[in-house]
Amino acid sequence: MNQMEIGSFIAKKRKEKNYTQAILAEKLRVSNKTISKWETGKSMPDYAVIQNLCSELDISLSELMDAEENESNSIRPYDEEQI
Repeated sequence: MNQMEIGSFIAKKRKEKNYTQAILAEKLRVSNKTISKWETGKSMPDYAVIQNLCSELDISLSELMDAEENESNSIRPYDEEQI
């Protein structure tokens, strides 16, 4: 789990949804500065918002932790059962 990679992945998925940091922040009820800190690897999403973050970005928790999308028949460092 690399904080910088996770931040880059959050930014990538946010941009794919055509969300600004402000839009994502509003949906998650956090500040846009918080989103910026996640995306630059300065902090990680709080446990209280992770589920909503994954839902908004259409990713699983394991994809967030691995900082990459699931591929079929792949072995993941973090799978849904472990989490």
